[in-house]
Amino acid sequence: MNPDAFRSPVFVKRATYIVQEIASLADAIDFLNEWPGDRRDLIHEAALKACYDAHDGRIPASAARNAFFGFAKRAAILQDATAPMQ
Repeated sequence: MNPDAFRSPVFVKRATYIVQEIASLADAIDFLNEWPGDRRDLIHEAALKACYDAHDGRIPASAARNAFFGFAKRAAILQDATAPMQ
């Protein structure tokens, strides 16, 4: 198993009808780096730092996934993968 892969993906709402699967540290880092500057806050910063720390081997990928999950929940973009799309 890829050490950068998340055990289970996080699904986030990218646009009105677009849901993106975040399945690895690279996916999370890319998503966080593309996040609009005017919407960044301490939670975004902490999630991005956790992802970079996991990428560098300082913390487990599961901790970075949890940080990204918390960011997505706080930003109100977290999607339930099992719920049907409207």
